[in-house]
Amino acid sequence: MIKHLQLDYKMGINTEKPMTKQESKKQGVVGAIKQKIDLAKVPVEKKTDEKKDKQLTTGKVSEPKDEVKPDYKNLAPKGVHHRVGPEEGGASTSSPSRSERSPSVKEDINIEDKKKKPIQKKPVVKKTEAVVNARSLPISTKYSMAICRFIKNKKIGKAIVDLGQVITKKKAVPMKGEIPHKKGRGMMSGRYPKKASEHFIEILKSLQANANANEIENPRIVEAVANLASRPYGRFGRIRKKRTHVKLVAKNKLNKEKENRK
Repeated sequence: MIKHLQLDYKMGINTEKPMTKQESKKQGVVGAIKQKIDLAKVPVEKKTDEKKDKQLTTGKVSEPKDEVKPDYKNLAPKGVHHRVGPEEGGASTSSPSRSERSPSVKEDINIEDKKKKPIQKKPVVKKTEAVVNARSLPISTKYSMAICRFIKNKKIGKAIVDLGQVITKKKAVPMKGEIPHKKGRGMMSGRYPKKASEHFIEILKSLQANANANEIENPRIVEAVANLASRPYGRFGRIRKKRTHVKLVAKNKLNKEKENRK
């Protein structure tokens, strides 16, 4: 046994048992703690600038030395040609400065101030009439012409009330032709066009809104015109549908009376 140990010692073979994980961890923690303790004991050397010490001792301030410009010819890598500048005798390749290309910023501002002019607002022209154009209404042109005659020279509110009575069949719209007679003063033939009256009420409400927007006082229906529009064909071209254009114009009542006197 002793002989084997001597041989192992001579040959340099490690005969110790390998360390376990727990032992290796403990050894690592102990080593780290020792290192921290050693660092804490080491005195910290204060760094001082040699230049400041010299200035304090001698009382002289060293003048800054001129910076030496590096030689870019020698620093340039191989295969890259050095560009000769104007100081070295070569032609200048730089672009012209901003002052040479264009005038200064102050001159540009002065030019812009001269160009700016005060904005003049156009005077708003006050309208003296309200107009409504209804295109391609799906109502009878014949009934529309009769309603236009019925509401002409009336106030917008009165015309809306009368058409409401037409819808309820309390008042008839006078018409021409072989149409049965209806009751009423000065009434001969007449009918109750319900669908056309509903469309006309919508147009009259729009006319009233336009008159209010234009600030027209006491608006009266001065013009009411109904014209035949292009009539599209129905299914298989058997029927042509009803289409009518309507135009209504309302003006101030007083203005209308003055025009009539003239």
